[in-house]
Amino acid sequence: MSGDLRSEYRFFVNGEWVSTPELRPIVDPSTGQVVARVPDATAAHVNDAIASARQAQAAWGRKSPLERAVVMKRVAALIRRDVERLARIVSIEQGKPLKESRGEVGGSAGFFDYFAEFARRIQGEILPSDFPGEQIWIQRLPIGVVGAIIPWNYPSALVARKVAPSLIAGNTVVLKPHEETPLSALELAHLFEEAGVPKGVVNIVTGSGKVVGEAITVSPDIALITMTGSVPTGKTIMARAAVNLTPVSLELGGKAPFIVLEDADIDLAVRSAVTSRYMNCGQVCICNERTLVHESIYDVFVEKFIAASKALKVGLPLDEATDIGPKVSLAELEKVERKVEEAVTAGAKVALAGGRPQNAPTKGGFWFTPTVLTGVDTDSDIMRSEIFGPVVPIVPITSFDHALSIANDTRYGLSAYVFTNNMRTIMRAVNEVAFGEVYINRVGPEGVQGFHTGYGDSGPGGDDGIHGLETFLAKKTVYLNYSGGQTVPLMPY
Repeated sequence: MSGDLRSEYRFFVNGEWVSTPELRPIVDPSTGQVVARVPDATAAHVNDAIASARQAQAAWGRKSPLERAVVMKRVAALIRRDVERLARIVSIEQGKPLKESRGEVGGSAGFFDYFAEFARRIQGEILPSDFPGEQIWIQRLPIGVVGAIIPWNYPSALVARKVAPSLIAGNTVVLKPHEETPLSALELAHLFEEAGVPKGVVNIVTGSGKVVGEAITVSPDIALITMTGSVPTGKTIMARAAVNLTPVSLELGGKAPFIVLEDADIDLAVRSAVTSRYMNCGQVCICNERTLVHESIYDVFVEKFIAASKALKVGLPLDEATDIGPKVSLAELEKVERKVEEAVTAGAKVALAGGRPQNAPTKGGFWFTPTVLTGVDTDSDIMRSEIFGPVVPIVPITSFDHALSIANDTRYGLSAYVFTNNMRTIMRAVNEVAFGEVYINRVGPEGVQGFHTGYGDSGPGGDDGIHGLETFLAKKTVYLNYSGGQTVPLMPY
């Protein structure tokens, strides 16, 4: 493993690699052992990064989108060249199985390829004026310096998700990776440098949220804050950004209902529910968090789901046969453990007793095996707050209306799943399931050309596609009068 990592990393500001006396240990969640050390930046380092990004933005923004796209295509090619090494780093620092990490890194390259295609597609508008000899233009321009903050569950893909649209729009970036999983972002910074991204255009600054995150969010020189993470952190960021009226785009998690109706393909629904619940050890904002199954097929579904859960291999992330790796940290492991204990205390039945395995793949790792709960009260905490682990409550429903009442009774509104072959029910789901993403007879991940957005506590804003790109663009309206002053509207005297 050591061959994939540098023993000591530096962060990246204005094209320079910077270190500090204070180094933060990075832990492999499969062993609990330190595998690398990363410097903790100060607020002064963040301000230097913002200043360099602000200085670099004018020249980067003046380049044609096609020139910017050429650099982005080089980034994508370098990521694909190094996909195996980068995937191993994701698995080492975050714990997801290698086969999932390969998909994540491939997705990182995909973001740069996709947004590079907008080189000839960022369009303005020409509107008719109320006066002859005049046109109204709406231009789309770079917004400026983007402050990006990402969580630990997708440490490579989320860098690309924030950086790629920023670059094609002509913006510059100051990005804070999560303090527990900064290695993938720093490795990508090396590729940005190799690809010829100009100095100051992308800055990666490592450290704590209290220092680095706060310095980004309170800066008057940040033109947009884009963040993926928890609801409490999102609310804190929004409050800080309000001081400078800085726009924010927040993706803050979800509590996805997974509705299976009586006419669904039950085997497809089971395979899909298993995938959606256990990918990345359940640490995905669009994961199946509440499985709602029609009572007529409930017993069969639970039996098949438990059998499929038992068949999954919990193992070392770098083992090709592993289906589920460890939780990302001891704190996250203990959080999920508490949620299960509280649910059982509240009356839930343990249909599949998972939890910490007696014979873990390694000592010291943060292991938690698939756990299935039945007999769950729909008002209990485990049905209302995000689990973010390999635990699934399965609840019987009597009808689609019953499912809808449970599904929509949440403060979240990110993703939802419905499995049915009844077209009328499908259309009702499209219209009545109150979530920003609705998957019918399939599960995620979401498509880069779609729009990843949610409602309520899932946060305002969104990522991906043309609608996500709009977040990174400012609009300027120009009233162009070419009549020689003959038709200029004036106040009467």
